[in-house]
Amino acid sequence: MSTSPSSTIFPVVMSGGSGTRLWPLSRLSFPKQFVDLLGGEPLFRRTLRRVSGGVFAPPFVICNVEHRFLVAEELRQAGMEASAILLEPEGRNTAAAAAVGALAALRRDAGAILALLPADHLVAEPAALSGLLQQAAGVAAAGYLVTFGIVPDRAETGYGYIRQGAVLPGSVGGASGACSVAAFVEKPDAATAAGYLASGAYLWNSGMFVVGAGRLVEEMRRYCPEVLAAAEAALAGARADLDFLRLEATAFGSAPSISLDYAVMERTERAAVIPAEVGWHDLGSWPALWSVAAKDGSGNAVVGEAHLRDVRGSYLRSDDGRLIAGLGLEDMIVVSTHDALLVAPRSRASEIGALAKALAASGRAEATEPRVIRRPWGSYETLVEAGPGSGSGGSGSDGSAASSAAAGGSEAGGEAGGFKVKRIVVRPGGRLSLQYHHHRSEHWVVVSGEAEVTVGEEVFALGVDRSTYVPRGTRHQLHNPGREPLVLIEVQCGPYLGEDDIVRLADVYGRSGLVASR
Repeated sequence: MSTSPSSTIFPVVMSGGSGTRLWPLSRLSFPKQFVDLLGGEPLFRRTLRRVSGGVFAPPFVICNVEHRFLVAEELRQAGMEASAILLEPEGRNTAAAAAVGALAALRRDAGAILALLPADHLVAEPAALSGLLQQAAGVAAAGYLVTFGIVPDRAETGYGYIRQGAVLPGSVGGASGACSVAAFVEKPDAATAAGYLASGAYLWNSGMFVVGAGRLVEEMRRYCPEVLAAAEAALAGARADLDFLRLEATAFGSAPSISLDYAVMERTERAAVIPAEVGWHDLGSWPALWSVAAKDGSGNAVVGEAHLRDVRGSYLRSDDGRLIAGLGLEDMIVVSTHDALLVAPRSRASEIGALAKALAASGRAEATEPRVIRRPWGSYETLVEAGPGSGSGGSGSDGSAASSAAAGGSEAGGEAGGFKVKRIVVRPGGRLSLQYHHHRSEHWVVVSGEAEVTVGEEVFALGVDRSTYVPRGTRHQLHNPGREPLVLIEVQCGPYLGEDDIVRLADVYGRSGLVASR
């Protein structure tokens, strides 16, 4: 394995964000990088496509363990394989993620050059960014830690800034316009931002980096040894799980939660910046989405059905098919989903993240789960639920919630149970776990595609407009053997219908036991 700089760029896609400022569209279990915010493809898949083929190696992806199957599906949809999907047991910010990415890449190539890329940014001109990444790789090969500074077009107060220093010698990496970093600057107030824009010496901090993996490890050993030590131990103790690599939880959790900017870039003497005009946007808030969206003559951005009268400067989005009727609104955010409605002034959008976290702390499922729940085999959506057994199940992964429901006497005492109706979509080749339930029965009706069904010891095909019944306590399984999605309606009946009343007997996705999801 060569220690000279590699001509290949190893992308490291960092997907640890929760996106709470874009609630209710972005949820903790389905954050913004996986949501189709703009129409077309989610931000995660767009990020993958920007570093596909050519000089780019298959990407390393670093994500939360709860999002592993979402990442796998995005890679499948993009037609790409990853060098590795590294699973964080908890979020520890970008320094720890970058350290893990560098150490993993060094296992492949001792001269590896990394492109550290957030998964949730928009780049409208990916070809221009690809060219800049290759220029930056040359600068990184000369020993610099390179970031991209976005050339500002307005006095933005929501971004950090970079003050450019002296231009690097023209021979360094062959990159034109690369400068040393004079300073990283926190988010300014409006007057200061206007001064930055007028001076021409400041760039927006993009949070994208190109670095030599070995150089980054050296700088981390000098400036943030605790982060590096935690990453080394977490990777050394990692274990394989299907196509994923689970970082050792205790070691990774010991890493200080700090950004790469604070940990290294603001302290190193080798920081460089390349000005970039690539149509970059950090879509971290509803005003940011409003700024990039097409608008009507009154400055309104509308997604979905809306009827407006005397409405100006607003973002209105209906993701649930409902009509939004707006009258006399100005500079407002209105977002309607199947289970939540957000109405807020654009000027207070920075408080939405705190609102979402407060909802999560109070136990509201709307803060954490979307209406459509993604699983490795497909997805399901709850259409109707009612009765005493219709709880979400939540955290009772040891069966405590289900057990307490039984202990309450609703089975033995003959009390009326509840019911829940779901729409289930199984992707081609998808297979749910072989499982049974203690407290509910299920009825399945196929509306599209063909199912291979296991009920007890019997295995049979179930076509369109055909149905079957799964008694309580009976082992069962669904499989889609076809080339088209399988769609069915499931009706659950019983005294307890929480998602934790599932006992897995076998599962192709490596899940087992009594669990809190299908």
